[in-house]
Amino acid sequence: MMNNASHANPDSSVPQHPEHESAPEQLPISPRKAVVGVCLVLLVFAALAGVGILRRHSAFIVLAERTTELAPPTVITAPAKLGAPVSSFVLPGNVTAYTDSPIYARTSGYLTRWYFDIGAKVKKGALLAEIAAPEVDRQIQQGEADLATAQANANNARIQAERYTGLVQSNAVSRQDTDAYVNQASATAAAVRSAQANLLRLRELQSFEKVYAPFDGVVTARTVDTGQLIDPGAGKELFRLQAIQTLRVYASLPQIYSANVQRGSRLDLTFAEHPNKTYQGTLVRTADAIDPASRTLLVEIDVDNRSGELLPGSLAQVHFKTPSASPSFIVPVSALIFRKEGLRVSTVVKGSEGNIARLLPVTIGEDDGATVQIVSGLGATDQVIQDPPDSLIEGQRVTVLTSTEHAAGGK
Repeated sequence: MMNNASHANPDSSVPQHPEHESAPEQLPISPRKAVVGVCLVLLVFAALAGVGILRRHSAFIVLAERTTELAPPTVITAPAKLGAPVSSFVLPGNVTAYTDSPIYARTSGYLTRWYFDIGAKVKKGALLAEIAAPEVDRQIQQGEADLATAQANANNARIQAERYTGLVQSNAVSRQDTDAYVNQASATAAAVRSAQANLLRLRELQSFEKVYAPFDGVVTARTVDTGQLIDPGAGKELFRLQAIQTLRVYASLPQIYSANVQRGSRLDLTFAEHPNKTYQGTLVRTADAIDPASRTLLVEIDVDNRSGELLPGSLAQVHFKTPSASPSFIVPVSALIFRKEGLRVSTVVKGSEGNIARLLPVTIGEDDGATVQIVSGLGATDQVIQDPPDSLIEGQRVTVLTSTEHAAGGK
C-alpha cells in the first residue's frame, strides 16, 4: 500500500515552492510585423488628414463661390428723363440805375445853401446848391475892365490904320507907316478876342457857383453841408444823383447758352422783397465777348421802374428761357458722382461678363436741388444708377435692380 501511494505521487515528498516555478517564455516579434503595424497607423492618420483637407477645400470653394456671388454691388437703375426742348434757368442779376452820376463842384468857395436831401426826386435843371466864390466875382470885374481896355486900343488902332490906308494912296504917308498901323490894328483886335474869351471863361466859372441837376432822378447821397469849403474837381462829391425810371439789370450768362440769347427778348424777373410779383424786362444788349475768367457773357436787361417799386443796388433773379441746342436729360442729384477728374454720372451696360458700370463725364445745366439737368454726356438709352456707391469704379460688375423692382420690393 505504501508503495502504491508513493508510486501514485512520486513528488509528494518534495516540498512545493512557487518561486521556484519557471516564468512562461516571451515569443520574439518579427521585424516584418512591426513594419506592417507602423504602416497601418500611418495610413489611419493619413486618411484622417485627407478627410479634413477635403472638407476644408470644399468649404473654401463654397466661400469663394458665395463671395463671388455677393461681390458685385446691387444698384438701382432708371432711364434718364428727357428734358424740355426749352431750357429754363435762373441767374442772379445786379440791379443798377440807368444813369448814376456823382455831382462835383467846378469852382472853389464856401457852400452857402443846399436845397435837396437824400430821397428827393428832382427834375433836370433843378438848383441843388449854391457856392459863394467872391474871388471869381472879382476876376470877372477885372476881366470886364481888361476887355474894355482892349476894345479901346483896338478901336484906336483901327482908326489909325484906316486913315493911313487912305493917305498912302496919295503918297501923303509912307508905305512903312501904313503897314505898321495896319498890323497894330490886327494885334489889338486879337487882344480883344482874348479878353472876351477870358471873360467868358470867368463867367462860366461864376455859373458853377450854382449846382444844377443834370437829369431827372433821385438824390441818393449828400456829402456836404452849409459852410463847408468846396474845392473844384473830383476830390469831394457833393451829391449823387441816380435816374431810376428805368433800371439796368446785369447778369452773367454761361457760355453754353450764349448762342441762344436774342436782343429784344422778354424776360421775367423776381425780387426777394416782392415775393408774389413778377416783373418784365427786355434784353437790350450783350458784351459780345466771353469773359475768359468766368467763361460767361455779360447781358443787360432794362426794366421799367416808373412806379418806383424797385431799388438800384438790389439783387434780382433773372429767369432765362433758351431753346436747347441738344437734347437734355433730367436725373436726380443723388446720381451725380464727384471725382477729381470732374463730374460723372454712372450708367450700366451689358457686357460678356454681365452688367458693367460706366462712369460718364457730363455737363450740367439747371439745378433745382432735387434734380439736375444734364445738357451733354448722356444718351436716351442710358440706364442711370440712381444712388451709386462711393466705391464704384469704371468697369466694375454690378447687380442691377430696376426702379420698378425696387418699388415692388419696398411694398
